[in-house]
Amino acid sequence: MRYLSSIILLGFALALSAQSPHGPSFEMDCAACHTAEGWEIAASFWQHAEDRPSVSKTTGMPWGPDTLLFNHNKTEFPLTGNHIHVDCRQCHQSLVFSEATMDCNSCHEDMHRLTVGTDCARCHSTDKWLIDNMVDIHQQNGFPLAGVHNAVSCEQCHAAAAELQFMPIGNACIDCHLQDYQSTTVPDHRQSGFSTDCLECHDVFTPGWETDKINHDFFPLTKGHDVKDCSKCHIGGDFANTPNTCNGCHSADFAQSTNPNHSALGMPTDCAMCHTTDPGWTPAIFPIHNNYYVLNGAHSLIANECASCHNDNYNNTPNTCNGCHQADYEQTAEPNHGALQFSTDCATCHTENAWVPSTFDHDGEHFPIYSGAHNGEWSSCTDCHTNPSNYMEVTCINCHVDPETTDKHVGINGYIYDNSACLSCHPNGDATTGFDHNQTDFPLTGAHLGVACLECHANGYAGTPTACSACHTTDFNQTTNPNHTSLNFPMDCAMCHTTEPDWQPALFPMHDDYYPITGGHLNVKNDCAACHHGDYNNTPNTCFGCHSADYNNSDSPEHATYGFPTDCELCHSNSSWNSGWNHDVQYFPIFSGKHNNKWDQCIECHTTPNNFEVFNCIVCHSNAHHQNQGNAGCYNCHPDGRE
Repeated sequence: MRYLSSIILLGFALALSAQSPHGPSFEMDCAACHTAEGWEIAASFWQHAEDRPSVSKTTGMPWGPDTLLFNHNKTEFPLTGNHIHVDCRQCHQSLVFSEATMDCNSCHEDMHRLTVGTDCARCHSTDKWLIDNMVDIHQQNGFPLAGVHNAVSCEQCHAAAAELQFMPIGNACIDCHLQDYQSTTVPDHRQSGFSTDCLECHDVFTPGWETDKINHDFFPLTKGHDVKDCSKCHIGGDFANTPNTCNGCHSADFAQSTNPNHSALGMPTDCAMCHTTDPGWTPAIFPIHNNYYVLNGAHSLIANECASCHNDNYNNTPNTCNGCHQADYEQTAEPNHGALQFSTDCATCHTENAWVPSTFDHDGEHFPIYSGAHNGEWSSCTDCHTNPSNYMEVTCINCHVDPETTDKHVGINGYIYDNSACLSCHPNGDATTGFDHNQTDFPLTGAHLGVACLECHANGYAGTPTACSACHTTDFNQTTNPNHTSLNFPMDCAMCHTTEPDWQPALFPMHDDYYPITGGHLNVKNDCAACHHGDYNNTPNTCFGCHSADYNNSDSPEHATYGFPTDCELCHSNSSWNSGWNHDVQYFPIFSGKHNNKWDQCIECHTTPNNFEVFNCIVCHSNAHHQNQGNAGCYNCHPDGRE
């Protein structure tokens, strides 16, 4: 019988090898699972004896240690946890074992609807479906459940968590808190351009959104701005409209500043131009100092040493040389400025670069007193500058007395005994090199002979202009009879005037530009008084305006008596008073023909004096035999006065 069983088993093995129900690729020995007693699987899929059932679920045959022929844990899919108690056919739906996959979702329905992937083992174990390590899972997923997040229910972040669906929502704060960000008004995060990374300001370990961690880099809170009380800048809790310019917060400081008064001086409201954020507004610079007082030379070296000039008082700082350097002036002994009453205008002799060397060179720029004929001839400045308050004034005749001086100048053209004349002819103080102004391009004539040299040579002798307007512009502008400026006269004085005193006599060669002088007017062209009578502003420019007396005195005929027109040009020309008017030819013969010597006065015919167009014939000629034709009838029939 034993041999028979072996034969049957062998035959079965041969038959199975020829056609295996487990698929063509299955190469395991049948005896590894089956026995000769039947095709029931005699092997156990449990690794431990305590996990095996006492009888087979399919045959009811008892199991024993001697029937443990197959160990599933030696395969690629060890049986652990609840998988140990699972019936083989729950996973192996056919005898082709290779058709069973090892993916969880091949056996287990995806309750999460693919929201967390298909690898159940990422969260679940084979022992149970409950999850004990959610914190670790969140850590692995890149979002640790730290702080207040550890006490938040899943549904607060995963809206469909109740249905076991956990859609990815992102790990950034804003992924969950976008609505919080957008609805925040104190301050308005969106309007203020705050970062969407909540962690920059908020702490996950602190309940609520309260925070003292503000990333204020958009407006650095340094030095004087390093305040802990936000309400000092964000008044009334308004974080959205807080200004970020200096003047936006400090306009009151600007308006109330008095040393100096920023508003009165028109300073810019950009505080950062001069101030830092240090408390107390100091230290400060003043880069626009040159807009108020230019710092040149040595002054520029102390541009940042404000106290040197201002002494903490920026309102009453003088802006003149002597205002700051009075002590220097008084302490100077070489020469003694105070004793010699030098000008307190330091710039007269000194520059802003340094006190020495002085730009004052008496010999080179003015008059040689340390060389030449005057060297050693004086003791103090007041010998020549007798007016200590004005060193522009000099006197020569204090030493060069008359008549001795005049006797030495006999025959010198243009000589006058005057201080300015001395300097004009002897600019170097040398008697042997006298200066004759008449040998230059500008001879001195008329009123120019008595003018002090410095009136024309105030800036030295080189480059002195010779044009009239260079000296007489003021005279030109102040002239009112006539007004040279309003009439747009040329500024070449010599066109009308000579050098004689008081500008007289004068000509007016461009008279025709204002009123043409022709005909009989040419006879009085140079007799200005004949028309202007000394008043050049109100001279009439009509015939009657000048010739009303001629009109009124005319007796042949009497213009005024007969009411002749006052427009002289109707009858006269400006060549002569001889009228070009011919009554006989142009109108009616009264100086020839039958009417010659038949009348004495114009009014005999022109009975309407103010209208010489009206004439009367019948005042002399009766109408008895002409059937009353009237004046017009007479003239119509007798245009030349003949019968």
